[in-house]
Amino acid sequence: MTPATLLRRQIELTLESRFPAALTPVPRTVRETVPSGVAAVDALLEGGFPVGAISEVVGPESSGRTSLALATVAGRTRAGQVCAWVDAGDALDPESAASSGVRLAQLLWVRCEQTGVAKAGTGAQQTKRRATRLDVLDQALRAADLLLQAGGFAAIVLDLGGIAVEDALRIPLATWFRFRQAADRARSCLLVLGRASYAQSSAATVLDCASAGARSAGGRVLRGFEYGVSRKRQRFAVGAAKEPLAGQRKPVWRTWRPASAWAVEERA
Repeated sequence: MTPATLLRRQIELTLESRFPAALTPVPRTVRETVPSGVAAVDALLEGGFPVGAISEVVGPESSGRTSLALATVAGRTRAGQVCAWVDAGDALDPESAASSGVRLAQLLWVRCEQTGVAKAGTGAQQTKRRATRLDVLDQALRAADLLLQAGGFAAIVLDLGGIAVEDALRIPLATWFRFRQAADRARSCLLVLGRASYAQSSAATVLDCASAGARSAGGRVLRGFEYGVSRKRQRFAVGAAKEPLAGQRKPVWRTWRPASAWAVEERA
């Protein structure tokens, strides 16, 4: 037994009445996950999105973030669970959700409305327009907070894709910390969609999505789209590499029409 091991043992024996195993790491436990509905993404996440935590799916418009969220919600609703979608930009298309396999009867859709939006202008009009955007963001955050506190939702999607990055970055860290605690208590998967990562250290998983191009069936007939995703953060990773390395292989998935049909491949 090495001197360091002997010293650690002596310290633990001295403190065992107050702090059992003070210097012994807590053994790792298996983290419950929610499948994303895309096999390659589940492999990247070592099972899926973590339950009781915040996961962020970020990327520009048409990067596949909404398609991935719909695939996740579709799997939960098909399993008989109830989900919620907080739509800050009022951009969710129920027909597209249904074609992706989402059972709408088991999805609570919270639409955040913009009232009194000013036209393009200067001065007071721009101030009013910005105040309206912040009001919509406040509606979305309040709705997500209420749903997390209520419990009973297997997955909650907070879609901030329509919110300006500079506005979303002003969300206090205390809000994300409260959401993380509430998701853990409710055993719910909180999936945040946005143009950038906003939850920072409160996010257990961050995926960066990007469009990998479109596929045609010949001529001008559009057959489907390809999307790529890379892991930027995963707090509960089991493997040694918890952060992406340069040149890491990215899973690419394809969505054909109908959108519920998925084919998956990997490419460098």
